Amino acid sequence: MGYPGKHNRRVTTLELYVVKSGDTIHRIARRFSTPADDIIFANQLQNPNVLSVGQALIIPNTQTRSTVSRGDTLYSIARRHGVSLQRLLAANPEIANPNRIYPGQKIVIPADGRQMREIIVNGYVTDAADSTLNATLPYLTFLSPFSYRSDLFGNLTPTFSLNITLSAGQRTANLLTLTNLQEAGGFSSQIAHAILTDPAVQDKFLENAEALLGQGGWYGVNVDFEYIYQFDRESYNQFLRRLTERMHQLGCIVVTALAPKLSDSQQGLLYEAHDYAFHGQTVDYVVLMTYEWGYTYGPAMAVAPLDKVRQVLDYAAQVMPAGRILMGVPNYGYDWTLPFAQGTAARSLSNVEAAALAGQVGAAIQYDQTAQSPFFRYYGGDGRQHEVWFEDARSLRAKYALVNEYGLGGVSFWNLNNLFRTNFIVLESMFNVEKVL
Repeated sequence: MGYPGKHNRRVTTLELYVVKSGDTIHRIARRFSTPADDIIFANQLQNPNVLSVGQALIIPNTQTRSTVSRGDTLYSIARRHGVSLQRLLAANPEIANPNRIYPGQKIVIPADGRQMREIIVNGYVTDAADSTLNATLPYLTFLSPFSYRSDLFGNLTPTFSLNITLSAGQRTANLLTLTNLQEAGGFSSQIAHAILTDPAVQDKFLENAEALLGQGGWYGVNVDFEYIYQFDRESYNQFLRRLTERMHQLGCIVVTALAPKLSDSQQGLLYEAHDYAFHGQTVDYVVLMTYEWGYTYGPAMAVAPLDKVRQVLDYAAQVMPAGRILMGVPNYGYDWTLPFAQGTAARSLSNVEAAALAGQVGAAIQYDQTAQSPFFRYYGGDGRQHEVWFEDARSLRAKYALVNEYGLGGVSFWNLNNLFRTNFIVLESMFNVEKVL
């Protein structure tokens, strides 16, 4: 794979640079001996002449380099990257004395010697241009068009608008995403109740799902039932058991999406009917929706703060096989107007738009170490202060490190309507993407 939409080469580095005062794109390019156009393209810089202090930039490179830290030895670097000391020395012939390396020195890691895990990558999408899908699909195991919504009678209606046939040429498997969304928008507890408890409605729902699968192009189903009544928890479990048995007979997989819980007894309509242990032992993969701590109608904060994500994983990994867990990763940010007032709404924006906005308003980007997320503040045209939280290369790298730490099966993106090249450069520098087709 090359990085999305540019050249047929794999970017194996995670060279990351944080912009300082006085930096220009050309000075940064000279510093890393990388064409400025490659940096501009990889980071989707809308105005390369305007960089923000604190902005994280990916420096694309087909060579992996490791920066020596205090206490490092060539042996410790070789072990960290899964290569032999002999291969490391062969890739760095300029090192005359292996016992004399210094902090800040760049060590080349042989690309063909790196050991990277193969992971499952799912991506939800509702509406995306063909060019965006074409650039995204090589980095996905599963594409989950969102969605087919059910009504109270088990009829299924598509709500997405995109060309899912594009995935065929990219060896990306499509998942039939089934939801209890109502026509007017929002998840319906009543629709879920009808499907889970009325035998006739459930039969109709399953028949319609199987008919869609029979039309071809689907690898399995992705069930995203939200706001289920607490008293329907066991009905949901039994529905999943029945669904999974029927799907496996058809040679299809089952994926479910779950709210980010901290314990089995967590209260609230979003959480109570989602039985982590049962899903983990029944279906093939579970998407944990580890995002929306910072949300449209809430106060300004990181969308997926790392400390909060870790708490969910701590619980999930205790009650379900870690290899079946796909950690949710947001592909968006929010712009809140301050001070926060209940009932007001934040503006959603892409990560690329967020970084560009910081440049437009002359804001320095800060990085919260606890949340492991970037943010900035600025004053709008109305004189009111705003606060923006989003994702960048640093926050993504921190999230992906959890995949290895917990031994997760992979990740799932919400949503991929907007291309964020930095995301895929970080992803492919740390993992190989499993292809099931």
